[in-house]
Amino acid sequence: MEKVRLGKTNLYVHPVGLGANAVGGHNIHPNLDEAEGKEVVRVAIENGINFIDTAYIYGLGRSEELIGEVIQELGNRSELVIATKVGPKMVNGQRVMDNSPSFLKAEVEKSLRRLKTDYIDLLYIHFPDEHTPKNEAIGALKELKDEGKIRAIGVSNFSLAQLQEANQDSYVDVYQGHYNLIHREAEKELFPYVLEHNIAFIPYFPLASGLLTGKYTKDTEIPEYRKNSQFFQKEVYDQIVEKVERLRPIAQSKNVEVANIVLAWYLAQEAVTAIIPGAKRAEQVLNNLKTADVSLSKEEIQAIDELFKLD
Repeated sequence: MEKVRLGKTNLYVHPVGLGANAVGGHNIHPNLDEAEGKEVVRVAIENGINFIDTAYIYGLGRSEELIGEVIQELGNRSELVIATKVGPKMVNGQRVMDNSPSFLKAEVEKSLRRLKTDYIDLLYIHFPDEHTPKNEAIGALKELKDEGKIRAIGVSNFSLAQLQEANQDSYVDVYQGHYNLIHREAEKELFPYVLEHNIAFIPYFPLASGLLTGKYTKDTEIPEYRKNSQFFQKEVYDQIVEKVERLRPIAQSKNVEVANIVLAWYLAQEAVTAIIPGAKRAEQVLNNLKTADVSLSKEEIQAIDELFKLD
């Protein structure tokens, strides 16, 4: 599949990237195997994925370290677009948000070392804090960009007002936010702005913790660690599962999985530039990549839109 441009940057990525929170993200996923995580990255790159998304908070730097080892091993750094996210900082085991220029600059240096590289293609502020003016925070990243340490500037989890403040000088290139078929608020709140300002939108949680993959049924025993999620509460869960099941005929007609149909629907949205589904195993990477070959008709896109319509 043809690569897509990230907003107004000079970065071009395969529209199906790799979300790497299961690569070394021991604080997020139980019982991760690091060798398997590295194989996930290796298989992704060897099969054409050039967009790898990680963050400090994924294993408190461990994800970055493992990805850096694979990149060094493969020796194709210039072909890749590596995205990572700065913050939060850990204070007595608690997450503390900090967007101060001094913190951002210090953390970028640490990420560079962990990734074993001298530049980061896309650097996000992972979470907003409550006290730093957002244009000042972005100004610090612009200085790093001018120094060649980062190539593009992103923000994640910012409200529309925070994004507008951050983008006062039009320095923001990419926005990453929570968006999927059952969490569509970004369509009203953020899509118009990013489209107007040529900011790439990258959704996270595209498969809603597996709920949009088709692997769950009304009879599935919900894993204990999912039971606190609002979408896994019985009544809501049953409604979602019923809707997802109605996607199965479309998937079967194209000889792909339900997850591929969901991911392809995102890529059909004007505001969405690329997707970064996660993977714990190499075969999941290959399954996600099948999305690139899925072509949805206008009628199918509209039918899915109506099925999961935003209230």
